[in-house]
Amino acid sequence: MKKSLAILFMGLSIFGLAACGSSGESGGDGDQLSQIKEDGVIKVATSPDYAPFGFHTEIDGKDEIVGADIDLMEAIAKKMDVKVKWLDMSFNNVLAATKEGKADVAISAISVTDEREKSFDFTDTYYTSPQAVVIRKADADKYTGTDSFEGKQVGAQKGTIQENVVKEQLTGSTLVAIEKLPNIFVELKNGSLDGLVTEKTVAQSYVDQNPDLMIADIALESMKEDSFSIAVPKGNEDLVKELNKSIKELQDDGQVDEMVAKAQELAKKATNE
Repeated sequence: MKKSLAILFMGLSIFGLAACGSSGESGGDGDQLSQIKEDGVIKVATSPDYAPFGFHTEIDGKDEIVGADIDLMEAIAKKMDVKVKWLDMSFNNVLAATKEGKADVAISAISVTDEREKSFDFTDTYYTSPQAVVIRKADADKYTGTDSFEGKQVGAQKGTIQENVVKEQLTGSTLVAIEKLPNIFVELKNGSLDGLVTEKTVAQSYVDQNPDLMIADIALESMKEDSFSIAVPKGNEDLVKELNKSIKELQDDGQVDEMVAKAQELAKKATNE
């Protein structure tokens, strides 16, 4: 339990805040691919509080960020022959930091939306996960449909598409937006929330580690936003093409699915140690 709290409910270690690593450049001033290769470093913004895609764990006595997104970006960087400089921040700041040029790209189970496409170009989809509602097991008979949440408090991570899912699909519920996903699960476990919405793969990872929680048998509408992509500031077409090439290679040989499976097992193992 000591590591589950560190991984899922704290996420306090900082590998590089947005204020660090700012080059003073603004995103979209030109294609960054040549500069990244010249520097030998790609700066990547992420919010590692989203197991199994990104989360904190202890490795050889040191706090590290791990997960499918982390492995994917490291594999892409290896193909590009550059190193990754991770910028660890809240999800609400991930896209802003990238837009401002503090990061070259952002990866954090990011969904493509019409609004985000105004400021960013996105790579091809690297993984798809539908939305899910998480509730306490004790409430399984109470919440059986989207209309069951009339007058109830439902959590979603601030700045994510799940905010709109709650408002648009859980009829009559009240959205409670919280910055860190682990904190939303804490509020649900403590009874301050009646449910929460997140991606199903992420939900399953947390439920596996919290036996008093479950994914509700409630079907939510599918959306294009169920798919994840890497965000790149506008005007970096060559960089997007380079990322897409690597994503396709990693998908074609099954490595992306393997990364997700590996991350799910790592989260379980860390929690039980």
